[in-house]
Amino acid sequence: MKQYTVTGMSCAACSARVEKAVSKVPGVTECSVSLLTNSMGVEGTASVQAVVKAVEDAGYHAEPKEASAAEQRSSQEDALLDRETPRLRRRLIASVGFLLVLMYLSMGHMMWNWPLPAAWAENHIAMGLVELLLTAIILVINQRFFISGFQSLWHRAPNMDTLVALGSAAAFLYSTYALFAMTDAQLRGDMDAVMGYMHDFYFESAAMIVTLITVGKMLEARAKGKTTNALKALMRLAPKTAVVLRDGAETEVPIAAVRKGDVFLVRPGENIPVDGVVLSGSSAVNEAALTGESLPVDKAEGDLVSAATVNQSGFLQCEATRVGEDTTLSQIIRMVSDAAATKAPIAKIADRVSGVFVPIVIAIAAVTFAVWLFAGESVGYALARGISVLVISCPCALGLATPVAIMVGNGAGAKHGILFKTAESLEETGKVTLVALDKTGTITAGEPEVTDLFPAPGVSETELLALAAALEAKSEHPLAKAVLKRAQEAGIAPAAVSDFTALPGSGLSAKQNGVPVYGGSLKFLKEQGLVSAEIENQAEAFATAGKTPLLFCRDRTVFGILAVADVMKPDSPRAIRELREMGIRVVMLTGDNARTAAAIGKEAGVDEVIADVLPDGKEQVIRSLREKGRVAMVGDGINDAPALTRADIGIAIGAGSDVAIDAADVVLMKNRLSDVPAAIRLSRATLRNIHENLFWAFIYNVIGIPLAAGVWIPVFGWTLNPMFGAAAMSLSSFCVVSNALRLNFFQMYRARPKKIKQTEDAKMTEITMKIDGMMCGHCEARVKAALEGVSGVSSAAVSHESGTAVVSCTGKVTQKKLRRAVEDAGYTVVSCR
Repeated sequence: MKQYTVTGMSCAACSARVEKAVSKVPGVTECSVSLLTNSMGVEGTASVQAVVKAVEDAGYHAEPKEASAAEQRSSQEDALLDRETPRLRRRLIASVGFLLVLMYLSMGHMMWNWPLPAAWAENHIAMGLVELLLTAIILVINQRFFISGFQSLWHRAPNMDTLVALGSAAAFLYSTYALFAMTDAQLRGDMDAVMGYMHDFYFESAAMIVTLITVGKMLEARAKGKTTNALKALMRLAPKTAVVLRDGAETEVPIAAVRKGDVFLVRPGENIPVDGVVLSGSSAVNEAALTGESLPVDKAEGDLVSAATVNQSGFLQCEATRVGEDTTLSQIIRMVSDAAATKAPIAKIADRVSGVFVPIVIAIAAVTFAVWLFAGESVGYALARGISVLVISCPCALGLATPVAIMVGNGAGAKHGILFKTAESLEETGKVTLVALDKTGTITAGEPEVTDLFPAPGVSETELLALAAALEAKSEHPLAKAVLKRAQEAGIAPAAVSDFTALPGSGLSAKQNGVPVYGGSLKFLKEQGLVSAEIENQAEAFATAGKTPLLFCRDRTVFGILAVADVMKPDSPRAIRELREMGIRVVMLTGDNARTAAAIGKEAGVDEVIADVLPDGKEQVIRSLREKGRVAMVGDGINDAPALTRADIGIAIGAGSDVAIDAADVVLMKNRLSDVPAAIRLSRATLRNIHENLFWAFIYNVIGIPLAAGVWIPVFGWTLNPMFGAAAMSLSSFCVVSNALRLNFFQMYRARPKKIKQTEDAKMTEITMKIDGMMCGHCEARVKAALEGVSGVSSAAVSHESGTAVVSCTGKVTQKKLRRAVEDAGYTVVSCR
């Protein structure tokens, strides 16, 4: 998406005009304009010149954002600086100074008989001239409303400034006409007419309208400045310089001069300048800036480090692996910026309304003026009603309702390491009804660990672990690393072995001091005739619990069993429970066999387990799950890419070292599952905030415009002074922005247990069956197909090794139906419970 900076926009009608103009350019496939950040994102093949020309033809100015990563960050941060508030403050102070004098003359003297200089007390024409001059000064101070308003009217794209300019100009011109008519009455000596024209002066209304709108604009600018605080804070994290080794000497260079492959140095207390890998040294690094994790992370040789994190203790020498816009920080900034520049689907309603809002309001004001004249009221009275309609109408509140909430919600997520790539993903995440979780690396840690030691009688745990370490030291199998890690923790150094042989799919063999030693699966050692009934039963128990039993023997004597498993992350069961309490169905996808998957799924607390799924088969599973509701797929973002793309929302978890995952809609920087319910809560809170904003923006105009037009005057006598209309318009946008800022205080990690009444499909029961006659994987597949063909069965985890089938049912399924299905397939059901 090509990014542009757009200037000259003042309200939602402006952004809608720009978006419409650019969308008509040949080659533009998508255009999104953000009033909040004055930015525009364009996709397609259209040239930069064509896009810029379309914006300029619409009455605005645009220029592409093209610079190096560092320069772009600087320009983005510069663009987000709140220059508007100081400018508006100066305008407001000057306007109020003259307005106070004007109000003293027009209302203080006329209504409460406040004293005036003798030369003016009875000279109404002189008083009128002073009011005209004071009003003219105030209008010149706030000339921006008139320049923008009439320019946009000239381009047939009226905006909020047009409403203000028309209302204030109409009051000023009519008052000027009354002043000249007063001079004629003075010459004729008609003092009654002179006093009558004094009541037709609306100079104070003309001046008050632009002053009150300036107050509202200043409040709105201050509040909008706070909505981009998270993005500005991210940009400020970027280091400006780095210390690199050039020709063997330490040299401090600008961050833009660091190249991939450079060796840079980081001392305690310094920020890490770019992404890299530690070459030497060790330290604790505070990564809270990127992940929100407060605890420092230990770094040693070979570990990855990220830009903008803080080296707290040791001295590090690192090699740059990612520089410029490729660093993790730059990608996070780009994600947050892109999310702010895109539009949520719900914003389309407000955009359509904003595009026609101002012309409709102008038409309503004209009709109001004509109706009151036709009803016999004076020109001044009818004009006051028309001006009230112009100045109370507020398209800004409609235009800001969605983008400010999106910006604040996205910023709140970024502070906790939750990154929504687009505004649409932020809106849609909260609508999911089913979450599919990859097992390895998502529910589990993704690294096998030794969980249990079961030494044979007469053998100590140390002897068992020493034998296992000696055998596994020369193995490259992932399970070998788990065994060696456990031995290292116990202070056991692997002993030397000879004649080492790896038997794929079975185990290992070697000689230790000339004595044969073996290690491997239960099946492998049973074939050697070495396994006792006790050892076999214990190995089966470990396997049933979802663990991999590794058996070791020396000189035909079994020393015992090491159980290895991919352990559950500490927060996974709680996160899954929170998802279920939010009314979301949780499904676990894994390539593990059915027995292991069922054990892990039960421990995790998921609603359904789908096992034996290959990476390329996950996409098909997601496709079928989407028939049951809106699906979010949670995976590691790399081998799960097809499934992440197929899901309604793809969530990449634990991707702090590689946030550029194109397949995912949401990136979770921390390697923990609890961020999934947090992201859904934040999305729901943001969507709720948008609904509140849109309700206020619509209801304000629905109530305010009829009141200003005088619809209720014949019924209740309710009328609205144009000055109060301007005040209401000023506060409407401020209220919308302030409401969005409440999202900064939303506690996304606070679970609110609320059991939602589940449908029959969401109720889950499990039935465990003991089956005889299964001999191989083909038998498993046959029984699985038979059971899953029974109506009401969502999945069946079948194992021919243990002779069991764990059947998950979402409906009313009788044991009799299950027995018949298995027996019809040619097998015998021993028990069913």
